[in-house]
Amino acid sequence: MAILNLNDLSVTLGLPLFSGLNLTLEKGDRLGLIAGNGRGKSTLLRCIAGTADTTSGDITRAHGLRVGHLEQDLPEALLPLTLYEAVLSALPPDQTEYESWRVDVVLDDLKVPYEHQQKPLSALSGGWQRMAMLARVWVLEPDLMLMDEPTNHLDLSRIGLLQSWLQTTARGVPLIIASHDRAFLDEATTHTLFLRETASRLFALPYSQARAALEEADAADARQYGNDIKQAKQLRRQAAKLKNIGVNSGSDLLINKTKQLKDRAARLETAARPAYKERAAGDIKLGNSGTHAKALVAFDDVDVTTPDGRLLFSTGKIWVNKGDRIVLLGANGTGKTRLISLLHKAITGEVAGIRATPSLELGFSDQGLSQLDHNHSPLEEITQRFDIGDQRARGLLAGAGFPIDLQKSKLIALSGGQKMRLAMLVLRLSEPNFYLLDEPTNHLDIEGQEALEDELTAHEATSLLVSHDRAFVRAVGSRYWLIDGKQLREIDGPEGFFTEALIATTPTEA
Repeated sequence: MAILNLNDLSVTLGLPLFSGLNLTLEKGDRLGLIAGNGRGKSTLLRCIAGTADTTSGDITRAHGLRVGHLEQDLPEALLPLTLYEAVLSALPPDQTEYESWRVDVVLDDLKVPYEHQQKPLSALSGGWQRMAMLARVWVLEPDLMLMDEPTNHLDLSRIGLLQSWLQTTARGVPLIIASHDRAFLDEATTHTLFLRETASRLFALPYSQARAALEEADAADARQYGNDIKQAKQLRRQAAKLKNIGVNSGSDLLINKTKQLKDRAARLETAARPAYKERAAGDIKLGNSGTHAKALVAFDDVDVTTPDGRLLFSTGKIWVNKGDRIVLLGANGTGKTRLISLLHKAITGEVAGIRATPSLELGFSDQGLSQLDHNHSPLEEITQRFDIGDQRARGLLAGAGFPIDLQKSKLIALSGGQKMRLAMLVLRLSEPNFYLLDEPTNHLDIEGQEALEDELTAHEATSLLVSHDRAFVRAVGSRYWLIDGKQLREIDGPEGFFTEALIATTPTEA
């Protein structure tokens, strides 16, 4: 039974986001919504939720349908509230006193520890804030869930819990999930919609299978277009020959056939549609300036500690060699970011027990993109860092997906994906031979993630990476370090860690 129908839906906000979109959602459907950054995913979800207007077309919801919408951003008004209060405030005022038990049930289902429930949201990590937002939606018992980047800020154990929760507690509720997390989409969805400016495509398949089907469909469209244009050209050549014969012979019949051939060619050309070409969000390009050193970094039994001196783990004796792409694995709170910070400090200064080769040129990016000045514009960020002049800077920014009107906007006004693309451009211009990257796929769309994967592997760029993105880790890693208890040890691959993390039921604070 259909619970939602989209008929010829279009939205234009300056540029067309999507047009002519038709979709029927049935009970039990779990739809992955795929598009690049800024291509209309969040807008479409808001239209379905009834909080944004369409340009044209109709949305028909089943009578009495309750739509729950998990948005990307936490409202600032909730930050002073405790996590429990924030979820309770989602209930209608007349229900808060007598039905607060529903909050307790939802938070128990989502495995939110009691001590976190009593903390202000402002004091909690992005991962726990995300769970609070999910609880606010679920406590209202929706008939349809719209989820906008639900895995943002979640570590693997929380992603695993979310997957399990969707398959058990929420198993009877249809979903529309906008996400760039390819592995999560494969686990959580049954259908995939590739949202496009025109001719969006729907497949009754989870993401990876749907992606392969999309590529086959686009290739078939390209072949059909080529055949149609080739046939039209042949018809026009035949028409030209008949016209010459008809003129020379004075045959009205041949002249009439000439017109018919030209008309057939025109109809073919009018009906022919070139294969869809995605409007590029901007290039992600890296490089590797090279070094003759075999070992770029050496750790000699370094203790990694909390700011107050508590031991997290010891590194033992371990090296980063030229060409290694090392992925650092471990649960949240075990010290991954602390090790990244220590290494950054050692490369730019001095830390006992960490030696970096003198020829090392660092390319660094952390989760908060602290290497960027958020009071700058993209143009200022490039021209003040690098001696390349305004004209070349504008060209590089345009190639990275920044049109002229965005080049002078302050970074604080840009989307997460745009900031990350700027960070990648800064890395490229720094000409490093060693990349130190903490969650580099945060906010990047799938196109950007795959471009980053290709760049890191194609240039054999030496790198130490932290990421919760399973698809990215699998594609990029050549070595794997695991924080295991109080020790850092090398393992053969990430799959054992993924399995253990995804089935964890008591994840640590993010």
